[in-house]
Amino acid sequence: MPTAFTEREDHWVLGLHGLTVTRVSVDHCLGLTLDQDWLITVGTPAELLPPSGPARRLDPRTQDVAPALALFGSEVRSAVAAKSGTLRLEFTDGTVLTCPSDPGHEAWQVNGPHRQLVVPTQGGALALWYTDSSGA
Repeated sequence: MPTAFTEREDHWVLGLHGLTVTRVSVDHCLGLTLDQDWLITVGTPAELLPPSGPARRLDPRTQDVAPALALFGSEVRSAVAAKSGTLRLEFTDGTVLTCPSDPGHEAWQVNGPHRQLVVPTQGGALALWYTDSSGA
């Protein structure tokens, strides 16, 4: 069960390993709901690289996200937020979703069931809110 974020030199490991995409939603953003009440929201252009074939550009601002529907049922292998603001999700089938930071918007966010939140700021740095394993 993911409970904490782990800081590394140039990124944060988001601890979503083993969770499954249980819902893909589209409105003004692309939403990936994971089991255990985690939500990943992408609001600016991103890239989806399937295990075979070319990379696909996703643009949630125009609801151009159809390739992301294939993520339904996918299991997360790793979820990393670079300190530069890029989100990278790798799935067990080899698919990779990458969303860079955006200078004018909060490009993406990861919300957890216990008020965990990771958001890239408009300049690219990360803002994180979470409770560590000691309950602090």
